[in-house]
Amino acid sequence: MKKIYHLSTCDTCKRILKELQPLDGVILQDIKTEAMTQKQVEEMQKIAGSYEALFSKRARLYRQMGLHENQPSEGELKNLILEHYTFLKRPVIIIEDQIFIGNSKKVVEAAKEALHQ
Repeated sequence: MKKIYHLSTCDTCKRILKELQPLDGVILQDIKTEAMTQKQVEEMQKIAGSYEALFSKRARLYRQMGLHENQPSEGELKNLILEHYTFLKRPVIIIEDQIFIGNSKKVVEAAKEALHQ
């Protein structure tokens, strides 16, 4: 399976999707218009190893909700990701049994290489 969870309104996600072209056989899921299911989030966690790896501490809601004051548990992180898409570190690129999370140059390059093998 090749799938990219992204936000179509995010300029960084748009740039990365353009950089990853061609996206033949890749399923794109805009997490704002098509909410992630519990099963999808659990599958991401299984490959990533933790919900913390998937969780974005840069989200505005992170500070607004006071989450920076105490470390949420793995279960709480999972629920937060499911409740609001903004807590997912984007984009999340899944290529078979590999996962690439976030927008760092290194991650994007590794995803590009894996995608076009």
